[in-house]
Amino acid sequence: MGMRMKQMLLGSADRDVGRERRQPEAQRRRASTAVRQARLRLITDVIMLALAGVIETLSASAADVSTSPGWRVAFGGVVLVLLALRGRYRAVIGQRFLDDARTILGVTAISAMIITFLRLLVSDNPSIAEEEIRSWLFAAVYLVGGRAVLAMVTERVNTTRQGGAPTLILGAGRVGHLVARRLLAHPELGLRPIGFVDPDPLEVERPSGIPLLGSGDDLERVVQEHGVEHAIVAFSMAPHDMQLSISRALQQMRVSVSIVPRLFEGVPDNIEIERVGGLPLVSIYPSDPSDWRVGVKYASDRILSLLAIILVSPILLVCVVGTLLTLGRPILFRQRRVGLDGNEFEMLKFRSMRGDPADRGQANAAWAEAQATGMDLEKGGGDGDQAPQRNTSRFGALLRRSGVDELPQLFNVLRGEMSIVGPRPEQPAYVAMFEQRIRRYDDRHRVKAGITGWAQVHSLRGDTSVDDRIEWDNYYIENWSPWLDLKVMLLTILELLRSPAD
Repeated sequence: MGMRMKQMLLGSADRDVGRERRQPEAQRRRASTAVRQARLRLITDVIMLALAGVIETLSASAADVSTSPGWRVAFGGVVLVLLALRGRYRAVIGQRFLDDARTILGVTAISAMIITFLRLLVSDNPSIAEEEIRSWLFAAVYLVGGRAVLAMVTERVNTTRQGGAPTLILGAGRVGHLVARRLLAHPELGLRPIGFVDPDPLEVERPSGIPLLGSGDDLERVVQEHGVEHAIVAFSMAPHDMQLSISRALQQMRVSVSIVPRLFEGVPDNIEIERVGGLPLVSIYPSDPSDWRVGVKYASDRILSLLAIILVSPILLVCVVGTLLTLGRPILFRQRRVGLDGNEFEMLKFRSMRGDPADRGQANAAWAEAQATGMDLEKGGGDGDQAPQRNTSRFGALLRRSGVDELPQLFNVLRGEMSIVGPRPEQPAYVAMFEQRIRRYDDRHRVKAGITGWAQVHSLRGDTSVDDRIEWDNYYIENWSPWLDLKVMLLTILELLRSPAD
């Protein structure tokens, strides 16, 4: 470790002051991206609460209820305090709109209960409950709407204008480049990777294209030159003490730090940290695919699929007639797929291609071979669902773009072969290839295959990496909850509206 690093680790206040003096004036004045986003969330919530209060007051006479401006202000204050206690104004990485929306619904409901209780202590007004219900509804709608607009604007800025916090990755090995690829693929997270710091970088099969900016001795220069706001500690060949020293030095320079844990593939969201002296113990609680709640999910799937079939029956009838007139018989495309516990079933879709439907499964054979051999092939298929455009009818192309060709899979769900949400099923021949090369591929068969899934709503469909899909699919299985299923369904609707299926 160089002399500069050793000096930084002494923690002298004089050196901290001197370092801040050496930083550019604009960088010292500017708050970090995470802090600015936290302030924007607070400002947005204050504006939305004020707007909700004004509209609620103006519409009170039409609803034939009284208003109390003082209690409206108190209600807004309680909402802001509870949101702050839930950590919604912390300077955190990325944005989670759906999780924020769920928290807002709960916090506004609790706030309404608190204000209702306080008002009942000092008043016997019989319309108190009605007034507070209106306050809850107005606040919830306006707060969620405000956060939705803020999320869309933030995502747009991060995606199109190279926004986000400049992020340094410590460790230029396989995991470091995996982190970089993830951040590059999802700029909406708000972290913009600028390069690696690693004294002994490794050669990797799938480099991210991010440059190596230096070693630990160059850390201070890299942070100042690139305005680094966040750092991610991945795995490297550097000694443990050096990695720990670099992490502490970054914190001294007011750079926030994230750590990729060992055995990261098996770390679910539900964890607890306990300590034995100064040693942290991380206890993990992954979701159990044999849990009784999963059985309830599968039973609910059948009920929901039956209701959905009844609801969309006019659309199904139009698809049947359209396919019959444009392609003839058979109307449905049937293909063997692999589902729960490796069992095969016949997945249904509306036909969209001319010619022999039996040839459909070979449309993406080159893609599957490339995935199985580790080649990087940018064009092909994926999920066995892609079709050459020249063989697709106009009506079939419309069905594919809208995703309506997948609707017959509701009958697969009704028969208990699939679930509404789960990993997308693959063809048996491709499964046999992928199980030989792709780590943890067969783990995805712990649950039923789904019409939509966690990987699909993160744009991992079509000609995308199977390795990446397996990572997202196993995340879904190990973190499953009814709320996660609801998130997938909501995100599926957004994906269809944003970028129709190819």
